[in-house]
Amino acid sequence: MKLSMPRYDQAPVLVVGDVMLDRYWHGGTSRISPEAPVPVVKVEQIEDRPGGAANVALNIAALGAPALLVGVTGEDEAADSLTDSLAAAGVSAHFQRIDTQPTIVKLRVMSRHQQLLRMDFEEPFDTDAAALAVDVERLLDGVKVLVLSDYGKGALKNHQALVQLARAKGIPVLADPKGKDFSIYRGASLITPNLNEFETIVGHCADEAELVAKGAELMRELELGALLVTRGEHGMTLLRPDHAPLHLPARAREVFDVTGAGDTVISTLAASIAAGEELPQAVALANLAAGIVVGKLGTAAISAPELRRAVQREQGSERGVLGLEQLQVAIEDARAHGEKIVFTNGCFDILHAGHVTYLEQARAQGDRLVLAVNDDASVSRLKGPGRPINSVDRRMAVLAGLGAVDWVVSFAEDTPENLLRAIQPDVLVKGGDYGIDQVVGAEIVRSYGGEVRVLGLVENSSTTAIVEKIRSK
Repeated sequence: MKLSMPRYDQAPVLVVGDVMLDRYWHGGTSRISPEAPVPVVKVEQIEDRPGGAANVALNIAALGAPALLVGVTGEDEAADSLTDSLAAAGVSAHFQRIDTQPTIVKLRVMSRHQQLLRMDFEEPFDTDAAALAVDVERLLDGVKVLVLSDYGKGALKNHQALVQLARAKGIPVLADPKGKDFSIYRGASLITPNLNEFETIVGHCADEAELVAKGAELMRELELGALLVTRGEHGMTLLRPDHAPLHLPARAREVFDVTGAGDTVISTLAASIAAGEELPQAVALANLAAGIVVGKLGTAAISAPELRRAVQREQGSERGVLGLEQLQVAIEDARAHGEKIVFTNGCFDILHAGHVTYLEQARAQGDRLVLAVNDDASVSRLKGPGRPINSVDRRMAVLAGLGAVDWVVSFAEDTPENLLRAIQPDVLVKGGDYGIDQVVGAEIVRSYGGEVRVLGLVENSSTTAIVEKIRSK
C-alpha cells in the first residue's frame, strides 16, 4: 500500500467527549517505608498532560491539523491546567464547566520510568446534554470530521443526537466506543473498539474468520460505515461492507507503555480522513502512529515529523534512490529535525576513489547529502558518443550504497537548476578548480540565502582517464 503524508493543515477535526487530566508525579526511590512494605518516592517533578478526549484533540493538533474540542470539566485548578495546556498546543477548547463536580484527574506516581501507583479522582458528570449539542452544532460547520471520544464518564449522553447532527451536514463520524451497548453509535461512519471491547459485544472470537463474520454482522445491525478492531500485538483489522477485510500487523518495535494508544489511533484516523485520505491509507497511517506512541512513556502525542519519518521508513525512502516527490518529503522531514541539506551533482559514470573522497567531503558540509545524477541522455550530450558506460539505474544503485550519500535522484536536463529550485538545499557543493560564480545553479541557491562551496578534486582520479586507459589497451 502506497502511503504519503497528508496535508493535515487543511483538515479541521472536532472532538467531543470525556476530557481528563493525566497528572504524573516523578521521583526517585531508594528505600522501603517503615510504615508498610511499599517504596518511598521523593517527588521531584509534577507533570500535567491532557488525557482522554483532550489527548485525542492534542494528537490531532500535533499532526498539524486544526483541532476543536468540546467536553465537560469542573470549575477548578485541574480544568485551568487543561485549558492552558490545550491552548498552548493550538487546540480550540470549549468546556462546559460544572462547579459542583471535580475535573477528572488520573494521578500516576512514577519512579525510574516505572508506574508504581495510579489514583483516579472522578465521578460521572451531570452533563447538560442539550447545551453540549448546541455547542457541537455551532462548531460543525467549520470541520470535516467529528470524533466521539467516549470514556463513559458522562460527557456523552446524547450520542445519537450528535451522530445525526453530523450526518445531516455530510460530516463523517468516528467513535471510540465504551460500554456494553454499541447501539448508541448506530449510523457512525466508523467505530474503533479494541479486541476486548469488541468481544464484550459480540462474544469470543476463536480466530480471524470468526472475528470477520461477527464484525460484518455488527456493521449490518448498527448500520456502520466501517469497523476497525485494534488487536494489540496482532495489529488491526479493518472491516467494510462489500470489501475484503484488511489485516495490518503491529508496527511497534518495542512496547513501553500502551497508555493513550487508542487516542492516537482515532486521532490519526480522523485527521487523515479529514485531509482526504481513503480509509485503508488512513488506517495504515494510524497503525504507524500507534507503533510510535507505545514506545513512549505515559500519555503522549505523535508529531507530524515523527509520523512523516515512519512513512518514509515504510516506503523505503529513509535513504537511497528516490523520486522527486519522495525526496521533497524526506527533505521536509530532515528540516523539521533541524538538519542541514547539502546538494551536489554529476554523471558518476565509473565510480572511483576521487568520487568517494569528494562525496565524503561534501557530506561533511551538513547533515544530509542529496546526490543528483544525470540520466543517460544528458550524459551522452555532455560526454559524447559511447557514454555513459553504466546506465543511470546502475550508477544510482552504486552511489546509494555509499555511506556518505543519503538520497540519490536523477535529472534529465543538462544542469540541475530545476532540481535546485524544487528542493532548495542549504548548501550547493561542487568539486573542481573554478570559482564559486562559475558553479551552475549558484545564483539560484544564493537567491534564497543558501551557500555555495567549491571543494578540490583528488589528483589523478578521472572517469574520462579511466575510459581512455581501457580503450587504449
